[in-house]
Amino acid sequence: MSTRPLWDKGQAALDAAAQEFCAGDDVVLDRRLILHDIRASIAHVHGLQRIDVLAAAEAEALVNGLGELAEAVRAGSFVLDERFEDGHSAIEWYLSERLGDVGRKVHTGRSRNDQVLVAMRLWLKDALADLRARCLDCADACLRRAETTRDVALPGYTHLQRAVPSSLAALLAGHAEAFLDDAETARATAGTLDSSPLGTAAGYGVNLPLDRDGVARELGFSRVQVSPIYAQNSRGKLELLAVQALHQALLDVRRLAWDLSLYSTAEFAFVRLPDAYTTGSSIMPNKRNPDVVELLRAVPSVTEGAMSELSSLLSLPSGYHRDLQATKAPVLRAFTRGLAGLALVPALVHTLELDVARMAAAIDPELYATDRAVELARAGVPFRDAYRQAAAEMHDLKDRSPAESLAARVSLGGPGNLGLDRLRARLDALR
Repeated sequence: MSTRPLWDKGQAALDAAAQEFCAGDDVVLDRRLILHDIRASIAHVHGLQRIDVLAAAEAEALVNGLGELAEAVRAGSFVLDERFEDGHSAIEWYLSERLGDVGRKVHTGRSRNDQVLVAMRLWLKDALADLRARCLDCADACLRRAETTRDVALPGYTHLQRAVPSSLAALLAGHAEAFLDDAETARATAGTLDSSPLGTAAGYGVNLPLDRDGVARELGFSRVQVSPIYAQNSRGKLELLAVQALHQALLDVRRLAWDLSLYSTAEFAFVRLPDAYTTGSSIMPNKRNPDVVELLRAVPSVTEGAMSELSSLLSLPSGYHRDLQATKAPVLRAFTRGLAGLALVPALVHTLELDVARMAAAIDPELYATDRAVELARAGVPFRDAYRQAAAEMHDLKDRSPAESLAARVSLGGPGNLGLDRLRARLDALR
């Protein structure tokens, strides 16, 4: 049996189809947010007690009731279902059932508008912390593998054409630094949304001296979101910013996945993917399909879809609009899929099998031409003349070796001076 909406004043003629349409999948999505909603409710109760809106005994009863509800949610004995319009309704219903009039005091000084804002903000802070940690794990995996493959020669490609001798370590260092940037982006984004909207109510404040600063401190926010109007206007905007941070990391996952997709084909055969990351064909007994890597390439499409959804919802005037309810689903969907993809990357990098001989054999004599041109320029030949001379001498470079080429490339970041210690120091600092 459904509960009555919080906004029902006892005279509403409810149309079941209209209510179902308005609710959508909100109550299901709120299963991901309800513990954050409960946590914010506890802080709100403490704040109401500090301004004498709630007596100490009332606040204690509410906090205990909210704690019991949180335990019931964790244990699975309380589940948000079709009885409720959303998670906020469920919290108030639970407290009212157990505490009567005291339970019905929990909503004093707040609206479902700031209630959902703070729950989502807390969830996003956790999600961005998770994103940052997973990016650092990916960077660490790439660095560890780079540290053990410094001498593994690999052609460097431009335009998908063999260009110069390079190394597997250089490629992995490139991916590691990308993930370090992604971790920085996640941290910066978390700082932008690290503000408490609780106490802004429906967007215009309330006629109570709410202890917004104290509530923000209790919830671990670094500051309050001062303007109630901006609190409402920021809904969807800050979610979009968080998804964009996730998208940056997933673009780097896609690039790594593409490298592995190419290098694991028979045409390259530089690496072999672990069996745990491949599947078989239903008709071709000889096939092993790189399904995990291919699906990692596809993960950014989820964030791209989420960003499109969020952007389209933000063409609104100031204030709250029910359209904003639709911001939840794309954010939760994007982070769920994106973080799951990122979690697979470290083990994939650690367990790659390498064909070192085949990588080295792919370095043709012509690939040393750039080395030769630079050597001539260093000896005083104008570079454009050195360029032409090296082009004419390409077929005479067969006595050179990948090891010599890598060792000579001593500019910072080059194969002979990878700078892995700098990247490691940056990772440690970010940890």
